[in-house]
Amino acid sequence: MTVNYGSKRVVVGAHYGLRDWLAQRITAALMALFTLLVLLQVVMGSGPIGYDKWAGIFSSQWMKALTFTIIVAMAYHVWVGVRDIWMDYIKPVAVRLSLQIFTLVWLVSCTGWAIQVLWRL
Repeated sequence: MTVNYGSKRVVVGAHYGLRDWLAQRITAALMALFTLLVLLQVVMGSGPIGYDKWAGIFSSQWMKALTFTIIVAMAYHVWVGVRDIWMDYIKPVAVRLSLQIFTLVWLVSCTGWAIQVLWRL
């Protein structure tokens, strides 16, 4: 005699929840540390905050490389968050796909623009 408790549930999905959760935490921690670093440089510096001071902060190659890493981390952080919002709340597949494509294009454009600005300093 077999006893069948509950319904048979087929688990489907992309199975990337833990990876994305961890990526969100790591990128958030990196962005927080970077923010503290920049704030320390602003506070410890002398004189008024202007273009010259900002350009001075981001003029060294190590700071440009670090800022580049943070820009990419922020783009990935935003992508994971917005993608999850679209997947959770937008049910029509065509609308969700359109929003995801728009989000990706927008994020790549913003990332490219930010990197272009960074390397002009």
